[in-house]
Amino acid sequence: MPNNITIQKILAILLQRIKFIVLLSLVCMLSFFLYSKFFITPMYSTSAMLYVQNYNSKSQSNREGGKIYSSDITGSSSLAEAYIVFLNNSDSITSLYNGCNVSITNNSFFITVSVSGADPQTCANVANQICEAAGDVFAERFAYGQIGVVRAAKVPGAPYEPNNLKNALIGLIIGLVASVLISILLELIDLTVKPDDDLQEMYDIPIFAEIPDFGN
Repeated sequence: MPNNITIQKILAILLQRIKFIVLLSLVCMLSFFLYSKFFITPMYSTSAMLYVQNYNSKSQSNREGGKIYSSDITGSSSLAEAYIVFLNNSDSITSLYNGCNVSITNNSFFITVSVSGADPQTCANVANQICEAAGDVFAERFAYGQIGVVRAAKVPGAPYEPNNLKNALIGLIIGLVASVLISILLELIDLTVKPDDDLQEMYDIPIFAEIPDFGN
């Protein structure tokens, strides 16, 4: 193939090998989809939510109208941050993980217990058991305040990964790129002289006729 490659020639090469490009792209897409569906372990995720207060219900009821002040919210947020440290380092809490990935975080005075793993029922059980045991940890460490459950964990109905459609699209893109590169590479390493166009470009002379090979 001549050294001077143009966009038009690349497009012509791709059109000549369009069947190969489409076939390899589809094979890669199907391979990625099947691998994602049958060989990657599905992972499920669920969460429960707790709240932390730096006061208890009795002291709050004695206030004017039972109102919650901004100082209470600030104090509760600080208490929640300290409480998470104890939760993450409590043997009674970590012993409940049961092989799952657990993340305990807070947003203001709300604490979220996120659990992910291969079994959806186990994930929900672990999250709820942590919420139940969290009260004992709070009572051991803090002399004042209270915690409560805002939302219990539910059994997730579908895995959050793998994303079969996303993986299939990735396979399609990889197959498309690979087939295009292979098509161009095969044309570049092909040193055979093609009729008409290649001869004219190599010797810069017009071709008026060609002699057929009657031996084939």
